[in-house]
Amino acid sequence: MDSLSTEILTPEQMYRADALAVERGVASLKLMENAGAAVAREIVKRYKKCKVAVLCGPGNNGGDGFVVARLLKTKGWPVSLYLLGEKEALKGDAAAMARKWKGAVRPVGDFGKPGLIVDALFGAGLSRDFPEELAARINGAGAPIAAVDVPSGLDGLTGRPRGASVRADLTITFFRKKPAHVIHPGRNFCGEIVVAEIGIPHGVLQETGWTASENTEPVLPPLETGTHKYRRGAALIWSGGEFATGAARLAALAAARVGAGVVSIAGSTEALRIHAAHLSSIMLRPAGDLRGLMHLLGDDRLRAFCIGPAAAANEHTRRLVQATLETPNTFAIVFDADALTAFQSQPSLLFDGIKQRPCVMTPHEGEFTRLFPDLVKTGVNKIERTKEAAKRSGAVVLFKGPDTVIAAPDGRAIVNTNGSPKLATAGSGDVLAGIITGLIAQGLEAFEAAAAGAWLHADAANRNPRRTLIAEDLIEAIGL
Repeated sequence: MDSLSTEILTPEQMYRADALAVERGVASLKLMENAGAAVAREIVKRYKKCKVAVLCGPGNNGGDGFVVARLLKTKGWPVSLYLLGEKEALKGDAAAMARKWKGAVRPVGDFGKPGLIVDALFGAGLSRDFPEELAARINGAGAPIAAVDVPSGLDGLTGRPRGASVRADLTITFFRKKPAHVIHPGRNFCGEIVVAEIGIPHGVLQETGWTASENTEPVLPPLETGTHKYRRGAALIWSGGEFATGAARLAALAAARVGAGVVSIAGSTEALRIHAAHLSSIMLRPAGDLRGLMHLLGDDRLRAFCIGPAAAANEHTRRLVQATLETPNTFAIVFDADALTAFQSQPSLLFDGIKQRPCVMTPHEGEFTRLFPDLVKTGVNKIERTKEAAKRSGAVVLFKGPDTVIAAPDGRAIVNTNGSPKLATAGSGDVLAGIITGLIAQGLEAFEAAAAGAWLHADAANRNPRRTLIAEDLIEAIGL
């Protein structure tokens, strides 16, 4: 697959792509043959020749499995095929591929002790619960598992198991990834993921209606000859009180490290005295009250303002946020942490104030639940929840987690897949808010900055060789 092909298709959109390919003259049987060939090819690449059990289901996923079995057998692998259901009950392309298999067809529960299991039982469009007993039997067989499309039992749309799920070591899917491959918990069931081209014309993609894609390494603003610090971008971070300054300091340092030319921290004199003992390149701007902050926000050189890290989730922070949204200057705002929680009783006050100003909200799961409690209760996946939150709020929403999703009010969505458990540390979110603020200050629009920030944040964790990190370690690794 082209490394730039990052679009994510729902199972329904994938069915549409298949149908469009057939409409354009690609035989459905050829698509199935190509899918099975891709699975066999990836298996031969990774595993030594061994006894293989191919487990086939009653639908097209099972048809792919019959192809895999036939092609591996042709290559001299010892293959046994096991079917869930009766061979006579197979229909369409699956039945055609079953007729090409000249070996025995055994009941699926009799697969014994193979050296490799090919899971071709059910694909991404699963419509029933998968039996826990069968999943346990497959997962406990002590053999590597290669799954066709998705591990059986995993709902391709929600990314959650239906009943139980196979846990694969390798998953081969076709044309494009599905939500279950990129969001949790599904991603943890898939192992290594390979996307194989099977002959679907690329021109059908736009007709599928896809709206989500996988995040990639960003292209950052160039460092131009003859620039100066304000052309590089000015950013302002609001500080917490005297005994809560660390979060703003992390955000400010991250904004500077990612490339903003001028980064300042605003806050009370007491808080700035603490900052002064720790900072050199970050400017300090006294703003003991709302009036003082409004004066700083009146600087027409300011491009990005971040409020929330350790700001305190109280009425004072609510007033600051609402006044900031009414400021006539056109800078963008990044709302994090307490700036979100402060509106948990009346989130509409925040959403109503956002209006036309470019804004980014960076909630973790708890903060998202406080602002959008009804969305958490729905059965839709994280991508759809984040898209609805962005539409409702008018802001770019970056819903943090091991599968961070970034969505814009216009329906665009990106899933970040380079996350690291090293990011689960105090202050990590403050660093992310600072990175996004610094990128906006350099001219990236809000959605682009949020997506780029998520990727850079995770990349900083991944490139650090330490087993565990603290937030300061992330700042030092940004952009290396």
